Amino acid sequence: MSRSEQMMKEIKTLATNTPDVEAAAVIDNDGLMIASALGADMDDDSVAAMSAALLGMGQRASSELERGNFEMVMIRGGEGYLLLVRAGHDAVLGVLTSRNAKLGLIFLDVNRTAKEVSRLLA
Repeated sequence: MSRSEQMMKEIKTLATNTPDVEAAAVIDNDGLMIASALGADMDDDSVAAMSAALLGMGQRASSELERGNFEMVMIRGGEGYLLLVRAGHDAVLGVLTSRNAKLGLIFLDVNRTAKEVSRLLA
């Protein structure tokens, strides 16, 4: 199985096996989609571009406010959460959840998946 196929398997597993995770994607630092398990109603390019913009703002804020190395951006909306978690130096794992998501379990699974994605990208 190729690295690309392994990465797709990882994010599809996250999106289907973790309760309340609705979609997942791996985006590079420049806003290009590497792999996605998004819903049919979501545009890959838009998700990737917004994720890259948020990643840049999160990194800058973390640095300028002296909070250490960037790890995660979390946005809560009325219908759920968007999580962006660093997946190595070159990518971020984006995850969309439902409104009543159990974030503790999701953080565990997302961090595990991000580490595996980072390993695959190395």
